[in-house]
Amino acid sequence: MASLMENLIDVLEKENAEYENLLALSMQKTPVIVSEDLEKLAQITDEEQLIVSRINRLDVIRNEAVKDIANVLNKDVTKLKIVDLIKMLGSRPEEQQKLAAVFDKLQTNVKHVARINEQNRELIQSALDMVKFNMNVLQSMKAAPETANYNKGAYNTGDMIGMSHKSFDAKQ
Repeated sequence: MASLMENLIDVLEKENAEYENLLALSMQKTPVIVSEDLEKLAQITDEEQLIVSRINRLDVIRNEAVKDIANVLNKDVTKLKIVDLIKMLGSRPEEQQKLAAVFDKLQTNVKHVARINEQNRELIQSALDMVKFNMNVLQSMKAAPETANYNKGAYNTGDMIGMSHKSFDAKQ
């Protein structure tokens, strides 16, 4: 059981380290988004993808470690949480303290990453809204207002100011 707990603590420490790396990248991303440096943003996003893939691998290993511990303790793996394991380790205060410390650090880093990512998402959404607004302004500048020109039947011709539907007649 001790080696299983050490494996779990080791995996959680590695996962926490990856989340710290992800947090650092997310914090770097904020000024890059504001400065609209798309090349740097793409580079940071690529690095984030590598970290996320490592986190996913560690997550699988962590789930396996918890499954092994649940089998040894004869507990339902779907209901066994790390918080429960921390409580169960009352007779082993050293392992309990290590597990609690790494779990708290991991939770804190995950919350920070989520907060920064939400902030970055809002910045990107604001930038997209500004792009849409600018596109609408440019499109509306192309569409000039209609004139009040009427044809013989007293119908509006629908001509635009500065635009003529007539083509050049070479015979005139």
